[in-house]
Amino acid sequence: MWPASWRRETALICASWIIPILPPKRLLTGGAVAVRDGKIVAVCHQEEAKRRFQAQETVNLPECALLPGLINAHTHAAMALFRGIADDLPLMEWLNEYIFPLEMRWVDEDFVRTGTRLALAEMIRGGITCFNDMYFYPDVTAQLVREIGMRAALGLIFVDFPTPWARSPEEYLAKNLALYRTLPPNDQIVWMLAPHAPYSVSDAMFRQIAELADEYDLKVHLHLHETQAEIAESLDRYGQRPLERIERLGLLNARLVAVHMVHLEPYEIEKVVAAGCGVVHCPQSNLKLASGFCPAAQLEATGVPLALGTDGPASNNALDMFAEMKSAALLAKSLSRDPKALPAEMALAMATIEGAKALGLESKIGSLEPGKLADLIAVDLSWPETQPVYDPVSQLVYAAGRHQVREVWVGGRRLLANGQLICLDWEMLRAEVAIWRDRLASTLET
Repeated sequence: MWPASWRRETALICASWIIPILPPKRLLTGGAVAVRDGKIVAVCHQEEAKRRFQAQETVNLPECALLPGLINAHTHAAMALFRGIADDLPLMEWLNEYIFPLEMRWVDEDFVRTGTRLALAEMIRGGITCFNDMYFYPDVTAQLVREIGMRAALGLIFVDFPTPWARSPEEYLAKNLALYRTLPPNDQIVWMLAPHAPYSVSDAMFRQIAELADEYDLKVHLHLHETQAEIAESLDRYGQRPLERIERLGLLNARLVAVHMVHLEPYEIEKVVAAGCGVVHCPQSNLKLASGFCPAAQLEATGVPLALGTDGPASNNALDMFAEMKSAALLAKSLSRDPKALPAEMALAMATIEGAKALGLESKIGSLEPGKLADLIAVDLSWPETQPVYDPVSQLVYAAGRHQVREVWVGGRRLLANGQLICLDWEMLRAEVAIWRDRLASTLET
């Protein structure tokens, strides 16, 4: 007889396949996840679940795979309003001639509010339940994350020049510390220090960030080794490659979340392994900007926490983690000339538990285990694109699309039901996006 306390106010979510992620290679056919008070209390077969729990609610999802919510480990959410502007250009030309001028003219709290709401709608529809963001007005993003019910790691951004967020190093520091102290981290939001990139942050600012990371025990979210131009500029200006400079300034350690890591020498991979830092692979953005290829297979083989990110919706141009999983797996195989490199199971782990590890959230999310927060998604595999099903993990990575995400829960709260957003008014948001489109279009015309 199961204890009576296990039989109260429990929801059962039943699916044809349960993919817990941890332990690895475990797959439950005809399984169920029991949820109570926003947390997972059991992952088991449906028959056992029905014996153990007198469910207040039962959700039956035939021909669906139930898995942890996907984790987008690097993005700039509000830049959804820039989607499609100045495509097909190199990174630095795109930034310096288009994006930075547009940001200085247009980015304010209203821009960030509308752009982030648009990005959250897209991410929820694509099964993303947690994202790691780096953009201006993180206080606005934090408010939206709380209202809508997602989960996020939010960057306290630093750059060494004036932006819409702050005008001086002193103002960046003051505003970021005030925000961190006003909105302390919780299960829904955690903070990171977010210096933009080696080419946009001075030695003095990096040293200050290293001190803050130590004092407040915060991770550091940083673009690093994204392009050959970045490396050439660093060698010319500092006489060091960016990774060596970051190491000299005290930031190459387990707190670092290094994004892109495209151009790495073998000795630099050894440094990353020794430091224990996390790496975020953004394959589609790197492909679109022709930045190069992250050595993902080598990094994964060394045990580096290797997560996946979309980058911003203006340089990708989608917040689509299904596309990132497939791209990461195929690129790794092609570059290593080994079809066994970065198999489907690993690609899915990169979008879930490895992302959680990179963000320091692996004890809370990233897998379906009792005690973890109930962030779950159901993917309908009955579509023609994913039939027949022999291996649901393989189907998710190589065949499924984000349009097949049917249900999304964050902390046990439903955000997407039968493919429809229930946490956002899409028609109202669409009208707001149209207003911003017209404003930005008028600028581009001049």
